[in-house]
Amino acid sequence: MTEWWDLPVYGLSQQEKSQLLLARLNRLTALHHKGCDAYARVLKSFGWGEADDYAALPYLAARLFKLSRWQSVPQEEVFKVLTSSGTTGAPSQIVLDRETAALQSKVLVRILQDFIGKQRLPMLLIEQPTLIEQRSGFSARGAGALGLSFLGRDHTYALDEQMRPNWPVIEAFCDKYAKQPVLLFGFTFMVWQCLLEPLRQRGMSLPLIQGVLFHSGGWKKLQHLAVDNAAFKQACRDTLGLSRVHNFYGMVEQVGSVFVECEQGHLHAPLFSDLLVRDPLTHAVSQPGDIGLLQVLSAIPQSYPGHSLLTEDLGRILGTDDCPCGRQGHYFEVLGRQRGAEVRGCSDTFQ
Repeated sequence: MTEWWDLPVYGLSQQEKSQLLLARLNRLTALHHKGCDAYARVLKSFGWGEADDYAALPYLAARLFKLSRWQSVPQEEVFKVLTSSGTTGAPSQIVLDRETAALQSKVLVRILQDFIGKQRLPMLLIEQPTLIEQRSGFSARGAGALGLSFLGRDHTYALDEQMRPNWPVIEAFCDKYAKQPVLLFGFTFMVWQCLLEPLRQRGMSLPLIQGVLFHSGGWKKLQHLAVDNAAFKQACRDTLGLSRVHNFYGMVEQVGSVFVECEQGHLHAPLFSDLLVRDPLTHAVSQPGDIGLLQVLSAIPQSYPGHSLLTEDLGRILGTDDCPCGRQGHYFEVLGRQRGAEVRGCSDTFQ
């Protein structure tokens, strides 16, 4: 993938990116066919091989990673195992070798630098400090926090071990960096419950007017509170002073797929990943604008066959190459989980 690092993250047209990514995905299919017996059996059963377009790409249901451990590298090359954050049933186990883990980190940094620049900013994590101490295995929460931490400096953890706001730490961070550019990160429900609500209850606000917040996951827990994306952003403005708040969509089952919300409120597919939408009943590819199951594609998974996954998330493609923000490629929205699907989400695991 050496040539990829010189390309703009959102600067290729959909046609240009599709050609580049499809070639990479076909190579990954061949790699996993050779390295993973279970995947080879799936390909044989469905008669899948090299694809001429996205629609013909082989895919696995993301749920399969909860049922068994899929890997395409020898056990001695396993560097890290990520676990998903579903609240019921068995967690997914995602096997990474060193190269895939390094690619994942590099891609995440490249994507988010498009939104905040290359300067490492002081960082406030809406997390507890012990979350990422164990490096050989991670929950999705831990992996997300660690991945985002590479973008920041002077990492400060806003919560104590009981997941309560550590007010002296928060206040010291704000005193040091008030009215300066800072980076904040947290999972959606935890930002709401562990920071925004306590601030509101205390009648407090923080002077982080030049801050930018990235958050993801946990929307289902906010539904009964009537908190949607717009209400969440308004609360961030009111209590944190933030004008830049970016949701992003991703999952532990597919490393490298990080779809960040732009200034227009649209989720974007970057250079390294893409998506299509399939009818929930027939699995036929849906037309742009039609609601269906999201199939996510990533150039990154080399250690396990996760480069093409059919999720249980419903969404639709809103447009291609014409978002007012100027970013090229597909942009889309996620509309929730398929009825009957297991509840999951990084911040849903915090009770």
